[in-house]
Amino acid sequence: MPQGKAYAGIVLVLMGSVDLLTTVVGVVYFRAVECNPLLAGILNANFVGFVVFKATATIFAGLFFYYAGKLLAKVQDKTAKAYILTRHLLRVAYLGISGFMITVLVNNFLVLIGI
Repeated sequence: MPQGKAYAGIVLVLMGSVDLLTTVVGVVYFRAVECNPLLAGILNANFVGFVVFKATATIFAGLFFYYAGKLLAKVQDKTAKAYILTRHLLRVAYLGISGFMITVLVNNFLVLIGI
């Protein structure tokens, strides 16, 4: 994850937005089902609430990584153990979330094309 840049946050927001779009298209046009039990409950109760909740969560995730990278870039002592550990934890979290989102997107597209 590039430090001090919005790259990680933007990528997560884009992936989350595509996830939201493909989920909405799948549910509305292809009778797909939301697999996340929390989001499925929100979707069944209030479609607009589901869209707002999922969009808000996507934006907050992107902002978290943006501001975390920006904060890390301001650290003076880049050799400190706390800095190195925090940078590695942030990268691992970013890679984990990115991997999960890629899996979700592949699943959504497979549902949309009927596989």
